[in-house]
Amino acid sequence: MIDISQTVAPKSDQLNADDLIGGPRTITVTRVAAMKEPDQPIAIYFAGDGGKPYKPGKSMRRVLLRIWGSDAAAYAGRRMTLYRDDAVQFGGAAVGGIRISHMSGITSAVTMALTVTRASRKPFTVKPLAEEPAADKLATPKRTLPDVAREKARAGRDAFEAWHQQLKQHHVAALADMEGELDRLMDEADTRDDGPPLDDFPGFAPTAEEVA
Repeated sequence: MIDISQTVAPKSDQLNADDLIGGPRTITVTRVAAMKEPDQPIAIYFAGDGGKPYKPGKSMRRVLLRIWGSDAAAYAGRRMTLYRDDAVQFGGAAVGGIRISHMSGITSAVTMALTVTRASRKPFTVKPLAEEPAADKLATPKRTLPDVAREKARAGRDAFEAWHQQLKQHHVAALADMEGELDRLMDEADTRDDGPPLDDFPGFAPTAEEVA
């Protein structure tokens, strides 16, 4: 796949609506800084922003205030989904702008009235953003001593005994209640024929006596 979205990104010091032409983007806030620009008084930096923070307009600042509160320093670590809204107007023309569709920290949708024009207000809804799974939940589950004992037993009695001799005394004691199960697994492994027939090996040709 050749992603051409980055080839049309505008050269700017902030995230622009055109950066979201390829689709919405969920960001994780790292910090919020005050700016000296009257129309864009705050810059929201986020993980992977490439030095181009999100500078929300007044409407989206009202959304942030309503849902996350007035303390912008507490925004770090929170997440939101940004999307391009082609209907956003400037100077009477639809030029497109950035809107927030989802935010973390809420359990149900929040609807509020936002100013569209001086004489018009429309409802705007922000939906809850599911929390990211904790890293420890994504990790491979740790194998327990009984798990390893069963694995060794399924490899046969010789393999199990070689492993068992290396255990410390408290480990041996912990497996005492499993002796019956482990013996059964070892017996099954030792009586199971997992090998392929001899004539399945490349180059092997049974003799007439062997076939008979």
